[in-house]
Amino acid sequence: MACNEKNYQVIISPDANDRMVDHFEFLARVSIHAANRLLDGLLVDIRNLQTDPFRYPLYNRPYLPIGKYRYILSNKRYRVVYQIIGTQVFVDDIQECRQDDDKSILNKE
Repeated sequence: MACNEKNYQVIISPDANDRMVDHFEFLARVSIHAANRLLDGLLVDIRNLQTDPFRYPLYNRPYLPIGKYRYILSNKRYRVVYQIIGTQVFVDDIQECRQDDDKSILNKE
């Protein structure tokens, strides 16, 4: 790790964690191997936010403050939505990209 790299603390909200568990449990009914791959991929991507969370694009929606959120596309179809405050990264939502944005837990702010 380079001397000038900053480490961020990553915090997964209870709602986002519940969504991750729901996706895992749903997929595990079909294939435990696929469910484990999903969970492993999500966790790797979320851990990567510790080093440079600004490298991912902004997540702008009409119902959200402009520039507040960013996202990672994980496992080809899951969107991990997060915000950066100081040296902390807050994962606020994990969405299956095929669902419409109205089901976002961020829409309830």
